Amino acid sequence: MPRYRLELEENERRTFAAFAQFSGDTRGRKFSEEPPLWRTHYQRDRDRVIHSRAFRRLEYKTQVFLNGTGDHLRTRLTHTIEVSAIARNIASALRLNTDLVETIALAHDLGHSPFGHKGETVLNQLMRGHGGFEHNHHSLRIVEELEQKYPNFAGLNLSWEVLEGLAKHQTAFDRPGVKKGFVAKNPSLEAQIANLADEITYYSHDLDDGLDSGLLSEKELCRHVRLWAHATQIVKNEFGKLADESRRYFIIRTIIDLQIADVLATSERLIDAANVQSADEVRRFARPLIQYSPERRKLNLELRQYLYKNLYFNAVVNEPHIRAKQLLKDLFGYYLKHPKEIGEHARKRIRKIGKHRAVCDYIAGMTDRYAIAEHKKLFGDKLKFA
Repeated sequence: MPRYRLELEENERRTFAAFAQFSGDTRGRKFSEEPPLWRTHYQRDRDRVIHSRAFRRLEYKTQVFLNGTGDHLRTRLTHTIEVSAIARNIASALRLNTDLVETIALAHDLGHSPFGHKGETVLNQLMRGHGGFEHNHHSLRIVEELEQKYPNFAGLNLSWEVLEGLAKHQTAFDRPGVKKGFVAKNPSLEAQIANLADEITYYSHDLDDGLDSGLLSEKELCRHVRLWAHATQIVKNEFGKLADESRRYFIIRTIIDLQIADVLATSERLIDAANVQSADEVRRFARPLIQYSPERRKLNLELRQYLYKNLYFNAVVNEPHIRAKQLLKDLFGYYLKHPKEIGEHARKRIRKIGKHRAVCDYIAGMTDRYAIAEHKKLFGDKLKFA
């Protein structure tokens, strides 16, 4: 006998902690809809994110290395999937709403422009005086306005708690400003988990991709990064000598395990001390309750500084991004002069949102390869990416 939504909601109340966000307690959606029959509200939201066009485009957007550089290097999509897996595991261990945390994680990077954070920086500069550009806020605009799938409303009409998670998404890599309408001191614990899962995923897959590309070496990581040296010793003690690929995999897996174990132990202690008894008490609490320990935070800072110096600012990574920045500037200037050549959906919105924002929306929605192809069509081969 299939389970109806009400049974699923009742199961949440039996199994989740009191401070979890229950799907039956959602603040609802902007546009009224019949509740799902076989799914919870957050399961419906998750499915809507996965079936969105913006989600599919993440496959061809840069994470660290320019998309297409290597078959095994992460894209924005594989990063997103890894974030959702880690976030779901942490939420499950703390008896929180795994469907909500997964949905926030899957949607958190929908607003990324082509060419990663470098592309975001360029669009923000080009939009100075016109509202700027920040990918977290653009993620909200995608799910509230820009996706066009449903006959009765724009966007995906997601639950308030998912929108809260996107509005409050803030990691060491992402620093958005305050979003109107989400004034609580903190978001749900599920949204807080999505934040830390994003960082944990960055640390692990950037190490993996850096080693795979040859820009990082295990020897230098052991010398300069205590977190790597500690995990290396654990793997050596347990398995002895391993083949290169297997050894690297188990070292990075150990780093992830150490990060998650630290977050779980620290967060459980903070939650107990706060004595929060509901999701809204979490929102009113003075500080986030999903955190690393101070010691782990120091180790992560050491790792992040090493990655910036030796990976993110490495010429092999950075030089294609410099060309990408010029590419976006060229496209932006061209479309401002020729607004009839932007996509139909963006073009129809010029009167409502202005020419600059319409052009920005159009470019932000491009994949890396589409932006490169459009630039080549308009400007020839003056910028080489391969």
